[in-house]
Amino acid sequence: MTEGDAHDVAGIDADAVTSWLAERAELSEPLHFALIAGGHSNLTYRVTDAAGRRWVLRRPPLSHLLAGAHDMVREHRLLASLAETDVPTPPVVGLCEDAAVNGADFYVTEFIDGSVLRTHADAAAVRPAARGALCSRLVECLAAIHATDLDATGLCDLGRSQDYVARQLHVWQRQFNAMTMRELPIIERVHDALVATIPPQRDATLVHGDYRLDNCLVTDAGDVAAVLDWEIATLGDPLADLGFLLGYWVEPGDSFTPLGHDATTAEGFWTRDELVSAYVSATGRDISSIRWHFAFASWRLACILEGVHARYVGGANPQIPPEVDLFPRSVVSLAERAEEVLATC
Repeated sequence: MTEGDAHDVAGIDADAVTSWLAERAELSEPLHFALIAGGHSNLTYRVTDAAGRRWVLRRPPLSHLLAGAHDMVREHRLLASLAETDVPTPPVVGLCEDAAVNGADFYVTEFIDGSVLRTHADAAAVRPAARGALCSRLVECLAAIHATDLDATGLCDLGRSQDYVARQLHVWQRQFNAMTMRELPIIERVHDALVATIPPQRDATLVHGDYRLDNCLVTDAGDVAAVLDWEIATLGDPLADLGFLLGYWVEPGDSFTPLGHDATTAEGFWTRDELVSAYVSATGRDISSIRWHFAFASWRLACILEGVHARYVGGANPQIPPEVDLFPRSVVSLAERAEEVLATC
């Protein structure tokens, strides 16, 4: 956490936000705001009042925004819609669409206790004997996302449900070209190979779009307290979502860590193959194309990291985590992995 004076936190108008929140929650002034380090897109703040009550505030980056991204209204809608489902999410407090309050849309949720596991040291928050249960729970939560009743939750119009992967390939190639300052022909080469071999989409479900261990709050008993960061959730191919989880997941024998995060190399965490097996058991889905989706996830993550690095260099986020220095090399390593995996599909 990075603490700041209540009136000196980038991205927060403390007086205006305090007045807004006081109309929606019981609180004791003054409020103190702290940027929660670790996010690479939208900004997340811990809000604490004088009595120790806590909330979480989410808003877009301060600059260098991508068209169509960072939609707080949409993210708030998702959390509110999932409140009565089996997907664990933070309860919402309110949404502000008045830019006069804080310069941009934002929303507030209740604060959920739990740990974010990124590093090998972070993994110590969960006992080795409970890490297998955590892996099982991660898969169960992903299966629950994919089993969401779209009609009951009102999410059936969240986005186009078909041709998800083709649209993703187009979007992320465009985003990469808009953000990069380098010549990386491997990105175009892998993109073209992926486009030429897209497997058929058998199902259309809610997809998180960025499902990974460190986008979940976990308990020391190995449970998932909440799934976070819903900004790119939409309707699409659930196998792509599983592929994204695999793309972030690091095993002890891997030659690189995309985000510099190695929590899943700690004793007791499952392998990628074990995650896939558990997903099949939970859903019964045909995962014969999962290696293709792993390759796609690796390429997509390369495009994402190129953009994240560019946003930090451009000043979109007030703090630059140390792992951002790894991203330019990670982009290349991920693209190379995608190309190698595609060659075996």
